[in-house]
Amino acid sequence: MISTRAQRLKPSYIREILQATQQPEMISFAGGLPDASLFPMTQLGLATTQLADDRAAFQYGVSAGLEPLRDWIKQHHHCGKNNDVLITTGSQQALDLIARTYLNPGDTVLVESPSYLGALQVFQLAEAQIILIPQTDSGIDTALLAKLIDEHQPKLFYAVPDFHNPTGNRWPAETRQQVARILSHSHTRLIEDAPYAELNYDGELLPSVTSLCSGPHFFLSSFSKTVTPGVRIGYVVCDPESHKALLRVKQATDLHSSLPMQQLVLNTLSQTTISQHLPAIRAAYANKRDRLVNALQDTFGDKVRFTVPSGGMFLWVVFHHCDTEILAKRGLEEGVAIVPGKAFCPNAEQFSDAARLNFTHATAEQITAGVARLYRAYQASRI
Repeated sequence: MISTRAQRLKPSYIREILQATQQPEMISFAGGLPDASLFPMTQLGLATTQLADDRAAFQYGVSAGLEPLRDWIKQHHHCGKNNDVLITTGSQQALDLIARTYLNPGDTVLVESPSYLGALQVFQLAEAQIILIPQTDSGIDTALLAKLIDEHQPKLFYAVPDFHNPTGNRWPAETRQQVARILSHSHTRLIEDAPYAELNYDGELLPSVTSLCSGPHFFLSSFSKTVTPGVRIGYVVCDPESHKALLRVKQATDLHSSLPMQQLVLNTLSQTTISQHLPAIRAAYANKRDRLVNALQDTFGDKVRFTVPSGGMFLWVVFHHCDTEILAKRGLEEGVAIVPGKAFCPNAEQFSDAARLNFTHATAEQITAGVARLYRAYQASRI
């Protein structure tokens, strides 16, 4: 008999339709997949050759992660001199470790609404009480944030301030500073999930929220969007005491993340030619974003509304007079996949007219064809 918590866990919509999206004729705007043609294969090939001669990389490793890789992260990601780095199996494991370490059943977690569905699953599995804070054009309502923290005293506040999944929103500097001030006067810890922070297409550099906060908080990221997702290497930056607590749970979970994959990432990052990889990704993804925006505007006109993101991988689209659960089903029949907005909120009644569209995976030609297919599905789905 499976546990009650496992029975209550909602399945991931994206994982449920994965088989359908992998059909060769399907055009997918559904997953958060990078463009495989942009993977740094030359650098990965050289890194793999180096790995084949490194016997130590195939031995057991320390649970905290490969020290040279942790040092690289500290050097390149402004972790703060008093913080430490824990290597995880993707940033998804970092979320799971934090939930296992800090949450008891019934503890309160504050999350943005809509929110990354993988985080919602982690908090549901931890049997946390999830309190939602609606997003605004400026990220979140900071006055409401202060009110909810005062009323509910949440242990954790989960947020994606840079190019949010699923909305693409980015918190401006003023919001980041206000959130840092609010958290500095509370016992609530921020989990800043930043997998898209480096996918910035418009050039403005903003500090992480955790770098503005006093007290202990968590900064999460990974190499899935900048190197390749298949290596499943992420990390969490936190204070030494939190690092020790997470490390104990990590030891009990999987001993350590794959050492060959950690070394492969480090070998790749250490090559001088990798310096042009990220600018190339940014340029390609910005073009794809514009292709999707233009196709939606030309095809749907005033039947959709959205805000053009300045980075990241997603467009959050609201469809006029349309239930996007129905639209998603019709879309699969037409050969195009999207994720309905309801998947990103525990309250199934919200975001019924919205959907998340990924623009990084499909080719430019597929984006144009996919929007045409989506419009046919939309015409058949209107309320």
